[in-house]
Amino acid sequence: MGGLYGRAALRALLCGPRPPGPRQLVRPSSGGPSWTQERTLVAVKPDGVQRRLIGAVIQRFERRGFKLVGMKMLQAPESILAEHYQDLQRKPFYPALISYMSSGPVVAMVWEGYNVVRASRAMIGHSDSTEAAPGTIRGDFSIHISSHLLAPVGAGEQQIDPRALGCTLETKLLVTWHRNIIHASDSVEGAQREIQLWFQSSELVNWADGGHYSSSYPA
Repeated sequence: MGGLYGRAALRALLCGPRPPGPRQLVRPSSGGPSWTQERTLVAVKPDGVQRRLIGAVIQRFERRGFKLVGMKMLQAPESILAEHYQDLQRKPFYPALISYMSSGPVVAMVWEGYNVVRASRAMIGHSDSTEAAPGTIRGDFSIHISSHLLAPVGAGEQQIDPRALGCTLETKLLVTWHRNIIHASDSVEGAQREIQLWFQSSELVNWADGGHYSSSYPA
């Protein structure tokens, strides 16, 4: 057995690491699902950019071994935001959401790795920042802003009309904005659609990491 490990170590030293094969893409536990190489869209929202959290987000993904293959900062045009959030257009909070996402620059990124879509969703935490667990990006960095308002307003991701609550327009309402920092694609199909929406193929870089890191194993 020692000779077998010795030969394997010598081969790795002389020839470098082997490219990942099927055995490296399966969880070591019996019956575990295979790990699939994927890409996902991650976007630091305007509040995350304004609070200088871009580096903290990148660091977390790099520490997990995921590979950055595309990144850009932009003032997102309404046409992109409208298509990105097309499933939410009938929601009462949609105008406030578009206003929020247009309030400053966004940093859009494409990350690559094994099961990166599911892993990134776990890393960023619950979309409701009050429910996001400590240790997730939203759990650690999301903030809540409260203020008193007198008229119907778009409050973060919830549209509030005082009359719907049985109040007059003169009634003060304590409204809380939830700023949840970050977006990540929620499915493989969604990631493909969002990457095509936010990036041209020429803006994505295929590069070899030289075997220094592998996202085949959890951090």
